[in-house]
Amino acid sequence: MKLKPISIRLKSWQWAVAALLLTVVVIVLSYMLSEAVDFHNCFRPSVIGALHGRSPFEIACYFNVPWAVLPLIPIAILPEQIGRAVLFVCALIAYIFAAQRFGAKPLSLVFFLLSPPVIHDLINGNLDWMVVLGFVLPHPIGIFFLAIKPQLSAALALFWLIEDWRAGGWRLVLRNYMPVAIAFLLTLAIYGIWPLRFGIGLEASWEANASLWPMSIPVGLALMIAAIRQRNQRFATAASPCFSPYLKFHSWNVAFWLLSTASRKRLPQLWACGFWWRFAPRAGKFSWFFQIGHPPQVCLRGS
Repeated sequence: MKLKPISIRLKSWQWAVAALLLTVVVIVLSYMLSEAVDFHNCFRPSVIGALHGRSPFEIACYFNVPWAVLPLIPIAILPEQIGRAVLFVCALIAYIFAAQRFGAKPLSLVFFLLSPPVIHDLINGNLDWMVVLGFVLPHPIGIFFLAIKPQLSAALALFWLIEDWRAGGWRLVLRNYMPVAIAFLLTLAIYGIWPLRFGIGLEASWEANASLWPMSIPVGLALMIAAIRQRNQRFATAASPCFSPYLKFHSWNVAFWLLSTASRKRLPQLWACGFWWRFAPRAGKFSWFFQIGHPPQVCLRGS
């Protein structure tokens, strides 16, 4: 499957206008958006701590790879509400850019962005958008982004491995996967065996688990078989949540990924409407998307 190339050709004054508009949007959103629970309680303190030489794992709710803090440094050093608005805009741009590269039609893209998992991610200030951006990056770079949340990307990482083997054998696999393997070993040397702490932390937040495992395993297997046989990354992208025994609600956005790029006109809309109906009893939580007084912390923290 070939990703759709995107070229943006703007004159200097057009870039200046775009930058000005983005600045205005960020300022306005900084006053309108409510506090992002995950950004406030987890990711921003982890980045600030790392900048002061501390381990990001000193923050109890941090359950991601150590290098996930690096792209957040320019955001975390800003005043919190400004940084929260910048994070919102970056996430939205990442979702739109990646969906466009997958060939999403405008109407399908709108329904994807309005789906409850995507809105949930934007509300909480989580990092799912980084993984989605990794879907469309070159494999040696994209695998770093996929590793941020394996529950969203493990099946796609396996698919990439198979495709790289098909394309260039073990040499291409080594070239594409060696950098992330070295980075992983370095983090073990610096922070110890940090993956072991995830089990303890996940027990504390298990009540927020939105996984359909093990009932979803047959669906994941069907998607992976289709991906490998048709050499179609789209199916592998949607398969990962089906194999994860632990998954937050906003991590189901990758299931919408398959549908946002589907060629059948009504499939994405029907899926999105069905998901809204399924979670209608929780719709009240989304009324705090914009700040009205003091928004309640309705979502558990972490990954």
